Amino acid sequence: MDSTPSPSSSSPFELVSSALGRYIPRGGRAAPTGPAGVPGDRVTGRRVPGEAAEGPQDQILGAINLDRELRITRCNLDAPVFAGLEARAGSAFVDLLPAGDVPTVTRRLRQVLETGEAHVARIQRLRRGDGSELVVSLSILPAAVPQEGLTVSVIAMATRLHLYAAETAIGTSLDIGETAQSLAESLLAWGDVAAVDLDFAVWTGEGVGEQALGRIRLRRAALVPDRAWPEGYVTPGNDLPGDASRLLAQAVRRDDAPQAIVMPDREAVERVLGTPRVLRALVPGDRSAGVACIPLVLDGVPPVVLGVAEVWRRADCPFRDSELVDLQELVARTAHHVDLARQHQREHTQVLALQRRLLPRSGGDTIKIASVYQPTTPDSAGVGGDWVNSFPLPDGRTALVVGDVVGHGLGAAATMGQLSMEARALLSAGLAPDEVLEHLDETVTLLDDSEAGLAAGYSALGSTCCIALYDPVSHQVTLSSAGHLPPILVSPDGHSGPLAIRPHPGLGAEFALREPFHVHTFGAPPGSLLALYTDGLVEDPAVSIDEGIGRLADAVSTVHPWDTLQQAARRVVAAVAPPRQRDDVTLLLARMIGYRKEDTATWRLPARYDAPARARAQVSALLRQWSIRDNTRDKVLLLVSELVTNAVRFATGPVTVRLIRAGHGLLCEVGDTGNGRPRLSRGGLLDDGGRGLHVVHGLTSRWGVRWTDTGKVVWAEVLR
Repeated sequence: MDSTPSPSSSSPFELVSSALGRYIPRGGRAAPTGPAGVPGDRVTGRRVPGEAAEGPQDQILGAINLDRELRITRCNLDAPVFAGLEARAGSAFVDLLPAGDVPTVTRRLRQVLETGEAHVARIQRLRRGDGSELVVSLSILPAAVPQEGLTVSVIAMATRLHLYAAETAIGTSLDIGETAQSLAESLLAWGDVAAVDLDFAVWTGEGVGEQALGRIRLRRAALVPDRAWPEGYVTPGNDLPGDASRLLAQAVRRDDAPQAIVMPDREAVERVLGTPRVLRALVPGDRSAGVACIPLVLDGVPPVVLGVAEVWRRADCPFRDSELVDLQELVARTAHHVDLARQHQREHTQVLALQRRLLPRSGGDTIKIASVYQPTTPDSAGVGGDWVNSFPLPDGRTALVVGDVVGHGLGAAATMGQLSMEARALLSAGLAPDEVLEHLDETVTLLDDSEAGLAAGYSALGSTCCIALYDPVSHQVTLSSAGHLPPILVSPDGHSGPLAIRPHPGLGAEFALREPFHVHTFGAPPGSLLALYTDGLVEDPAVSIDEGIGRLADAVSTVHPWDTLQQAARRVVAAVAPPRQRDDVTLLLARMIGYRKEDTATWRLPARYDAPARARAQVSALLRQWSIRDNTRDKVLLLVSELVTNAVRFATGPVTVRLIRAGHGLLCEVGDTGNGRPRLSRGGLLDDGGRGLHVVHGLTSRWGVRWTDTGKVVWAEVLR
């Protein structure tokens, strides 16, 4: 083997090697370790953590250099504890690994080669030439430029160091599966197979508590090593059979208290598990094996069992009391990490359910909708405040809303849900986009008040929102924005680009900075495509924000009118989203269709006494042309007469009458210059005021009011 290099060298291999002198005893390496020279169990040759040698050998470093083909080029494993590891120059590194660990470790080595990012402190077993194994902490480091390859550092693990390293590794993720997998990998140092089975409530993030033993439901969360298992054996993601769950629960809850148990051999295992089906589900092979079952327990009164960890080893190598103490200590130290992951999973489920509920479901006859929501990461930390919604308004228009609430997690999701629902309610009540944003601005300001807000300790100041209303008759879009990036419009001829909208501060800006929200109106003829999005789709540290928006405009312009819109939305996100996503990605595509000209008609009448009669005549002729049934035509004529009469009586200026044939109904609209809100009165039969609205209410399936720059529009729908 190579001698220890000079400390002045700067490669990872040489840096690790230079640190070995303080540990390696002078006088060269130890003699090869045979059956009599390996501390530990002579029957199996396994070196367990509790049997590490004392003194300098208890925590010792080693270094192995690999080329890009994962072959050993040089190594420094001179300490006695590494005796028997056949690390020869030119041999494959994977020859040092147990067969079941080769795929996983090879994948990690390749990953570090490709990304240049180190993989640190993996608990790993290495095979000696005599078949025994050594537990080490293995770190994979990229070689220093201009060198190529990898440096693998190893630390022979003492029991205490192993427990510390295992707990550190287990606490690095808030994902249930990853947490359970880290625990199982750490437990593998004490056996041949390790599994973690969790209560189904823990797996799904639900609350856990006392349960009857007959109702326990366990799901396998982790299993190591990776290998082909016998038929019927439970693998990760699968539920244990009911009998197996109940038997495990009964075993670890003896005398109503959670306890570790040991079944030392096949005879004891068969006696406890009983049926062949349960044996196939829980025993990882046909050979004689013993198992230690350690409950994952949360301290409390009474204690709560989250699941069971199982460590299997050959029956001729029984568990010693000191090993069981170490196993219980490791599981006890990490049980709270499992519970933290459970709580995070619950928050993730709640946030994601709210987020999915807010996503647009579909469009209608006048507009087609598609949306993509892509969290930063699969766990709840990546579910943030991005939201997008579209919904038909009662008067036939369609609302398109996209927003980005500051932050991530449950606080951002709660604010997101409140703003989204408030926006929908206000738009359905007939308010214009700028008026809705004014209300949302006030809401964000109130939510930031720790005394009055719903999310004390969380600030949504600076959140952004964009609201667009599509009128399928005039083929126009009315839009207002609060600090949001500009939408992109693709015209039917293929021209695309961001809309020119005036910038505005985000929601909840300081009073001195507040300005009226601007209203922008632009044409969107049939065949136009509108894209609303959040900044996570176009923000990339490698390019400017304008370049990111330009790339999105180019991608949206490639969407063909015949393309399935949902597939096109996914394709646009895949083409434009940054390679390393740092924020949630949200995209809404809306393809404008509108009404056909022959399905709409508009009349403008002076506000005179004869306006109702003129309106009835115009509408009657159109309804005959549309072949509307007589009873429906009579309803519509009476409805138009009442609405026009009210407009002439209570408003000034011209009266606009619009009739729309939509689906199974007829939509009647009467606009005027008045600003009073029509309301149903509670007067008696002889009270003349408000009787017209009672007639309207009785004739229609629904009716309402929306406000315009010049007055109001009263609309009503009659089923055909």
